[in-house]
Amino acid sequence: METFESVVRAEFAPKNTFLNTASSGLLPARAVTALQEAVRVRAEGGPLAPLFEDVETSRAAFARLAGVPVGRVAAGTSVSTYSGLVAASLSAGAQVLTAEGDFASVVTPFHTRGDLKVRTVPLDRLADSVRPDTALVVVSAAQSADGRIADLPALREAARAHGARTYVDFSQAAGWLPVDAGSYDYTVSTTFKWLLGPHGTAFLVVPEDFGDLTPVLAGWVAGEVPWDSCYGPVAELAHSARRFDISPALIAYTGTRHCLELLEELGVDAVRAHDLALADRFRTGLAALGREPLPAPGSPIVSVPGLGHRQPGLSAAGIEVSDRAGNLRVSFHLYNTAADVDRLLDALTP
Repeated sequence: METFESVVRAEFAPKNTFLNTASSGLLPARAVTALQEAVRVRAEGGPLAPLFEDVETSRAAFARLAGVPVGRVAAGTSVSTYSGLVAASLSAGAQVLTAEGDFASVVTPFHTRGDLKVRTVPLDRLADSVRPDTALVVVSAAQSADGRIADLPALREAARAHGARTYVDFSQAAGWLPVDAGSYDYTVSTTFKWLLGPHGTAFLVVPEDFGDLTPVLAGWVAGEVPWDSCYGPVAELAHSARRFDISPALIAYTGTRHCLELLEELGVDAVRAHDLALADRFRTGLAALGREPLPAPGSPIVSVPGLGHRQPGLSAAGIEVSDRAGNLRVSFHLYNTAADVDRLLDALTP
């Protein structure tokens, strides 16, 4: 009988100690095979139809992961694109509430509009800072810099109490943290981190009524019948969230399809338990070394102050981590083992 361990080992064989999923996850073997085949088909002039089918299979898989009907999921290419779409939906002068130090792709489009009132507060004060004049609250479910998890239930209730909409980025959470996208107005996630996909695929979840969004980025793929929408303005936009689709990076979606299938096989709960056990092992080891990470309970991302300068040397030794604002950021995922944790701790031992 296949186990979690046997499935993972069949899919991943990293040549180094890779502890950097918060930057970019590893591709599973099944995705690599599918990507190579897709490239071969395109090189030989094969049909595009199977690649477009991979987009729809990926969309359906993400909808299941997010706990929403597939008709609420738009398929695109990046978080920043969809942040721009949400920013474009706001009226001039609208107040947007964001968290300090959140990832640039999530918040920058709200600043670059120039006519919005963007207010930034510490993450732990976000829910308490929602006011009657707040139009939208923007936050990452898990912070890229240090792994802190936002109190999303409190945020949701505060937003509802004041009539504000919510926009949540799950890029550092989807794949290990259960996603309840239906509890928020808009959610977004790239796939090249914890979802294990290639760069170039991302998903936006919208309300059944599309909220305040206008399909300002609509192209032919946003048509109800895309192949009948190639010339002139699209006559009939898709009746679903497909109206917010961005022309897809087809080959990337072929890889994404297989990555999402693997996560469905393993189950997010099992992945989460695995990831957090490794993070806790690392935190315990750090304490023995007299080091204290930034507080991020329940997160597989561990950020250690004052050790960011060790990143180049660790990389040269075959241990991949990140330097973020002088902190050593370490992130654990399903392909990591206790031996990986111990190797890093040994390398950090004076």
